[in-house]
Amino acid sequence: MEEYLTDQLKTQEYFLNMGPQHPATHGVLRLLLKLDGEIIRNVDMDLGYIHRSIEKMCERDTYKQIIHLTDRLDYLSSHINNEAVCLLVEKALNIEVTDRIKVIRTMMDELTRISSHVLWWGVMGMDIGALTTFMYGFREREMINDIFEETCGARLTMNYNVIGGLRYDLHENFVKRVKDFIKHFKKKLPEYDKLLSNNVIFRKRLEGIGYISKEDAVAYGLNGPTARGSGVSCDIRKIHPYSAYDRVDFEEITFPEGDSYARYKVRIQEMHQSLSILEQLVDKIPEGEYKVKTKAVIKLPEGDYLQRVESARGDFGVYVKSDGQKFPYRVKFRSPGFANLTALNKMSEGLKIADLVAILSTIDIVVPDIDR
Repeated sequence: MEEYLTDQLKTQEYFLNMGPQHPATHGVLRLLLKLDGEIIRNVDMDLGYIHRSIEKMCERDTYKQIIHLTDRLDYLSSHINNEAVCLLVEKALNIEVTDRIKVIRTMMDELTRISSHVLWWGVMGMDIGALTTFMYGFREREMINDIFEETCGARLTMNYNVIGGLRYDLHENFVKRVKDFIKHFKKKLPEYDKLLSNNVIFRKRLEGIGYISKEDAVAYGLNGPTARGSGVSCDIRKIHPYSAYDRVDFEEITFPEGDSYARYKVRIQEMHQSLSILEQLVDKIPEGEYKVKTKAVIKLPEGDYLQRVESARGDFGVYVKSDGQKFPYRVKFRSPGFANLTALNKMSEGLKIADLVAILSTIDIVVPDIDR
């Protein structure tokens, strides 16, 4: 009888293609799953479906032209990515921008972070099967996009930062609209917890799933909320403050559990912190110029330059090697998503396909940021 049961429980190892999905999902990503029945034994990632040679394109563009390419990487952190290039050039040429520019950039950064996180939250719920969250998340995101559109002229790939400051000054409605959003979102964030965070089914889908230890998170080079969900302190806004982050009080959110629910909680709490930063700055936007004068043709002195910022997904780095010409000799973007995705196999081994979907959502990937 025991032999009969053992034979009945035998499974067959096989391979399954997961994706490539349409770009309207998380991007075009193909996963090759090695399965033992329903259990995942290995995940191989096939990248490159959205590769556009952006780093190579930067070698034939001027420093001013490079900026707009970065908002095509992580398009949900476009303002922050643009800022990274501007900060690098400004630092290399000792261009000192005004306090007004620094504060406005920081406020736009945090609005961008919230906008990205609410989209992630809505899609995260939908990935698990809670369709209502998508409508809730986009309700708040539309308010932020309206603020962006009024000042920047765009809702997604904004291209508002320029070397030496900002393309335009703030719209006259900016302060009022930001205050209205803060007041609105403070009431709505608790709804997110009622609807999803404390839902027993949702928690069972995430708690203990996709575990990665603090040591492994460091070894894989994880960053952003994905690393902070394993207790790793890595917020660039704290480690290497830029713009106005050295003049605001906020907490770096970390949780030690290392599972999918911890990564979820990090992003929920980060939205609270972003609201706090906006509150501290909205009534203290200094007077002054929104753009300082720069040369028509910008050339960086020969040498290597690096600038890091904290995007919505983590540590976004820009490396430039200059030979003194108006075109960079080499440009390298260090995207947060690529490093985070490398740990997917470690997080998923021994779990089921439905768990893999949840893990991918808590990593919060934007594939064009990974492929470049």
